[in-house]
Amino acid sequence: VQMLAIAPNKEPECREMIKKICDTFAVSATARDVLEVATTGKNVDEHYCLQPLVGASQTGYRSSWWMQFYCILWRSWLSVLKDPMLVKVRLLQTAMVATLIGSIYFGQVLDQDGVMNINGALFLFLTNMTFQNVFAVINVFSAELPVFLREKRSRLYRVDTYFLGKTIAELPLFIAVPFVFTSITYPMIGLQAGLQPYLTALFIVTLVANVSTSFGYLISCASSSISMALSVGPPVVIPFLI
Repeated sequence: VQMLAIAPNKEPECREMIKKICDTFAVSATARDVLEVATTGKNVDEHYCLQPLVGASQTGYRSSWWMQFYCILWRSWLSVLKDPMLVKVRLLQTAMVATLIGSIYFGQVLDQDGVMNINGALFLFLTNMTFQNVFAVINVFSAELPVFLREKRSRLYRVDTYFLGKTIAELPLFIAVPFVFTSITYPMIGLQAGLQPYLTALFIVTLVANVSTSFGYLISCASSSISMALSVGPPVVIPFLI
């Protein structure tokens, strides 16, 4: 469907690609067979009736678990690369929010007021990494639910391979976001100097971001539509911040 769809602002290129695909199919052996069946009516049952699942194993799948996982992972990774502007916007948004928080809490010292300010900054660390990553993935599975159900009923892949492939393909982004956020805010706020404290903070922020991402996946899997996921998300997440 994506190959034959016309993308906005790319109509000439898309139409040229569609014409090339149609012209190639028109001279193929498959097109000749379809034309013969349509004109003569021969072998209609053979071509259009459901055939036994040839080559399937006892589990009902034609391919192994690893092959299913590899294909889903590769397809999901291509989906991530297909829209590089979205990745750039997310990283830019993270950098801007981190700069804003760092500017508000810039140069704290370890006195009574400074400790209170650092506590507030750490709470903003938590809330920003939580909400940003939950709502980044809350519509992932809800948006692809019809496609997933159709392909699952066709025995193309298992549920676990689909879930693992989707989540691992997006994992680099959810490691880069906390890295950018922590690298900007940590020195600006004036937190404990040294490589080890910085790496410890980065590790904790990365864990918070990925746990929030997993929680967003949970909400997305449990929701039947995007609107339902967006409605359920905030009331479920907020109690964990109290």
